[in-house]
Formats: sequence, C-alpha cells, structure tokens
Amino acid sequence: MQSLKWLPVVLLLGVLLAACSSPAQPTPAAAAAPTEGVLPTTEPPSTPNSGNSPTARPDPANPAAPPTETGAPAVQPEQALTLTDAQGSVTVEVTPLNLSDFGDTLDFEVAMNTHSVDLSMDLSALAVLQTDTGKSVQPLTWDGASGGHHVSGTLSFPAQADGAALLEGTTTLTLVLKDVDAPERVFTWEVAP
Repeated sequence: MQSLKWLPVVLLLGVLLAACSSPAQPTPAAAAAPTEGVLPTTEPPSTPNSGNSPTARPDPANPAAPPTETGAPAVQPEQALTLTDAQGSVTVEVTPLNLSDFGDTLDFEVAMNTHSVDLSMDLSALAVLQTDTGKSVQPLTWDGASGGHHVSGTLSFPAQADGAALLEGTTTLTLVLKDVDAPERVFTWEVAP
C-alpha cells in the first residue's frame, strides 16, 4: 500500500524526463509566424555588398528559421532610422523622415514617452540640428501636442543654411535636444555623401 502512494510521483517524473529528452519541433504555425524586429535578409539590388554590409546567414541550429544578418549594419539615414535616448524619466525616439529626399525642410519624427513628467515643452525652442561641417540651424516648426505623458510630432528644420544646402559635404548630422528631463540628448546619423 505504501509503494502505491509513490506511483503518481514516479509517473510524473517519467513524463517530465520523456518531454525533456525529445527534441523540440516547431509547429508549422510558429515557423510561419512573422517575427517582430527582424531585419531584412537581403540587400536592395541597387546597393552592392562592399564587405561592410551585413550578410544574411541561415541559423544552423534552426534551419526553418529565416536567415539573420551578421556583421555591423551599414548606416544609411533612413535605414538606421530610430535612435532612442532614455535619460531621466523620459524616453525620446527620433526618426529622420527625408534625409535623402528632402525639399525645403529636413523632418524628424519625435516621440516622447514618460509616466511622471509633463511633456508640455516646445521642441522648436529646445532643438538644434548640426553638421560635421560646422553648420547649425534652429527648427522651423514642432507640430507635437502640448502636454501629457505620450507626445509625438514632426520637428522640421530648414534644408538651407547661409545660402547653401545644409547637407552639402556633410557626413554626420546631429540633432541636439536640451532640457527634455535631461540637460542634453544627442542623436547622430551618418549621411551618405
């Protein structure tokens, strides 16, 4: 009678050992489900692979998984996309919208998120756009809402400085935001010549 009380424990251990020792097989639905945050696995046809660009490689541990990129990604303004600064109580994400195809303005999407700070600041008074060639411009407009804990909008800068194109001869472009719950937030992108 006493040996019967251990039977459920022994059976449970046997089931657990059997489950742990068999290889896991992905379900067809899981293998076909899209994965968030996965970078594209191929380069656009117009961009030759110069050896510095990431290369798509299959995962040998899981051949059914889509290939992943290896190596450091080549930074392109619209491909590097969103840069994030999480100083203080505010997380700020900035995405350039038109660095390679701009008109009169260079535009940046800015999203600010917090749970403790009122975001009623006017970014057009707190931002500056600088180039590595020494040019600097103030924003023309900020169309984000005033106040709240989740604010997003477009920050637009003039595409000309001192009568010349702002990006002429530029290799890096830096957006500086001051006093957004931190003394300074700096976002820098490489610009294709």
